[in-house]
Amino acid sequence: MFVNAWKVPLAVFLASSGGTVGTAASPCEGLGSIKLPHTTITAEPAPAGAFTPPGQSPLRGLPAFCRVAAVLQSSNDSHIEFQLWMPNNGWNGKFYGAGSGAYAGSIHFGDLAVAIRHGYAAASTDTGHRAPDMDASWALGHPQKVIDFGYRAIHETAEISKALIRAFYGHGPDHSYFYGCSGGGRQALMEAERYPADFDGIIAGAPGLSVTHLTSYMIWTVQQTHAGPGSQISVAKLPAIEGAALAACDANDDRVRR
Repeated sequence: MFVNAWKVPLAVFLASSGGTVGTAASPCEGLGSIKLPHTTITAEPAPAGAFTPPGQSPLRGLPAFCRVAAVLQSSNDSHIEFQLWMPNNGWNGKFYGAGSGAYAGSIHFGDLAVAIRHGYAAASTDTGHRAPDMDASWALGHPQKVIDFGYRAIHETAEISKALIRAFYGHGPDHSYFYGCSGGGRQALMEAERYPADFDGIIAGAPGLSVTHLTSYMIWTVQQTHAGPGSQISVAKLPAIEGAALAACDANDDRVRR
């Protein structure tokens, strides 16, 4: 299944995929001793209630779950961090991969929280760097990090997560899904093209394709709007622009509505 969507609210998507297997889990702490290629794993049980990610607000209403934090060193210049959250009870038998927007750079704890509330085992990755999502300075001079960001981090996070899910629950996921928007939509399309076996269902929302062209366009826009006095649209001009747009478009809108 492949869907190219504009935006699908995450909670709606997860809830609509439903079903509860109710599998009892094996001890969480033991996952830290599992040996997987170029992977360092730490695991700890998290009680039901609230979890507070570093520097963020508490995420409340969570079931008891196993929180796995892993580091993948896929190359000599790789440091891919991801977290996998697995509910202790009521697992629905499915794995959810969370995408990240723009240039990524962080783990999306909020997406993980939504997923485990709906019974999913879920993973999110920083794609190999820590930075604000519109900061790409980490990429200069680091081709391996560009590869991690481009496609390797999402793929290896999915593979390692499935191995850990098998170890925790005694069997792998019955189905696996990926959802991302913008930069996450690009990640979704890369998965569909390069690693179609990773996920049974992929939602690519508003995919940020052709990054070279998009970045060139953004540079041009900044240059044009910072060229000097008069290059920016002033607040005083906005009413005239609004009036011209409404005059040109309102009649067309009326015809569409009829």
